[in-house]
Amino acid sequence: MKKIIFILVCLVAMQLNMTAQDKLAGLRTSKQIITVDEPTAPYYTIQVLALKLPPSDANFFGSLDVVKEYPCEDGYVRYCVGSYSTFSEANSHLSEIRDKGYSEAFVANTKKFSVSASDVSYSPSRSGKLVISPNKDYVVQLAAFRYPVYLSFFENVDEVYEYRLNDKIFRYTTPPCKGSEVESVLSEMKGKGYAKAFIVDYDRYAPFKIE
Repeated sequence: MKKIIFILVCLVAMQLNMTAQDKLAGLRTSKQIITVDEPTAPYYTIQVLALKLPPSDANFFGSLDVVKEYPCEDGYVRYCVGSYSTFSEANSHLSEIRDKGYSEAFVANTKKFSVSASDVSYSPSRSGKLVISPNKDYVVQLAAFRYPVYLSFFENVDEVYEYRLNDKIFRYTTPPCKGSEVESVLSEMKGKGYAKAFIVDYDRYAPFKIE
């Protein structure tokens, strides 16, 4: 009997966690939570939470308009609000955030965050310039996140492929195309706002595609 109760408790916990993940994915899709892969100026912000696992209650962010999510190299994901040029400017808004129930909030400098690279298995800067073969298949990577997002996140792209590599990072790309076309696709994606998009050999990602 105790074993059955234990199993039921585990199933309920799993269901609650899946519900929270769905809600978080919805917040990311609606851009209420924005994942940041490289801090940019202005660097001062107000940190409201830092966790190694996703928050069990996505409603935690309910009273905040926009939250920036920084996946850091120490294993923590830091959730912050606001962008300010100076410490004093950020500090002047701190009481407002604490009054919303975030009593542990404090002023942080995102310049000091060691943010994990979005793509740890391939980086053009580390691997050198990719030599494009006209008849080989390539994809254009649009983004990479520690947690999955709905494909509707890429609302201005007709079709998006999703992969989960061994490093547990989710990557999102255009459909494969020949090398003779991929430079044009890259230019198009950058024109749509994906400034950090780059070309990847499709064979590297194909085994990890999520159907």
